Amino acid sequence: MPVGLIRARALGLALLLATAVGCGGTATGQATPTTAAAAVPDRVEPLAAAPAPVLPVTVDSADGRPVTVTSAERIVPLNGSLAELVFSLGLGSKVVARDVSTTFEQAAALPVITQAHDVSAEGVLSLRPTLVLADRSTGPAEAVAQIRAAGVPLVVLEDAKRLSDVDVRIAKVAAALGVPDAGRQLTERTAARTAEVRAGITADGKHPKVAFLYLRGSASVFLLGGPASGAVSLIEAVGGTDAGTAAGLTGDFTPLTSEALVKAAPDALLVMGKGLDSVGGVDGLLKLPGVAQTPAGLDRRVVSVPDGELLSYGPRTPEVLRSIAAQLYGSGK
Repeated sequence: MPVGLIRARALGLALLLATAVGCGGTATGQATPTTAAAAVPDRVEPLAAAPAPVLPVTVDSADGRPVTVTSAERIVPLNGSLAELVFSLGLGSKVVARDVSTTFEQAAALPVITQAHDVSAEGVLSLRPTLVLADRSTGPAEAVAQIRAAGVPLVVLEDAKRLSDVDVRIAKVAAALGVPDAGRQLTERTAARTAEVRAGITADGKHPKVAFLYLRGSASVFLLGGPASGAVSLIEAVGGTDAGTAAGLTGDFTPLTSEALVKAAPDALLVMGKGLDSVGGVDGLLKLPGVAQTPAGLDRRVVSVPDGELLSYGPRTPEVLRSIAAQLYGSGK
């Protein structure tokens, strides 16, 4: 699930959370997770040879519309996951804008065309795009409609929520760009790397319960992930069990309360890097209601992955799995 969609749903729960979890403002100082993996540069790895798009093509958009793409010269991906795919396919030089969740190094100089996670139709159209890529969660709907009404080809993809979505997502973006062969190459590379990482995970028969927490301390928003949070597939891929699902939660997120945590009883906590920063690192996280009393809190077992990478479900997902496994088990190849 894209970070922007999580944020939107989180804001809808903000008032409820303010009373459910009490104080949760930003603290000073940051502790480092005791099993944190070494930091790596925030970059994507393009295919060795940049492909030449073969256009025009007509593709099916996830919102039920056939879309004809005649040029890939000026591409605007409306979230970080889609931008990662375009750059990985070797067409990063054709991207003319980014959204706030596109944080990797190669895109840093591009103009930002979102306000928070809301798309600015005027900003997009001012860049004269020949193709816009979006997810179902991209919004507001009025902005998407305005871009389309201007005659710009806009292809919507289904939101990615699990590992099995990666191959489909690569193929859909590659098809829209007119580079299906590059899509197959990227799919093969990603699948091989995922298999390599999973084969190298040494869990020693353990199946730790891992709770995915969405944290935004400055807004006092603290959520516990359920079966539709988007993180379950990652947790299971490294040999863990999603604590929220095991505790009987339904849907995507529920307010983080002492009662919910006691029931979930996680052995480890999975968080996004900025979210952990927003509560003051591990020390601040342990001050949230109930966290210190969980097995994860007692062991200070916190797994942190950068926001733009954790739920991207794309070419960098193998490295996400490697990082989670290394922090969870203290090993990994």
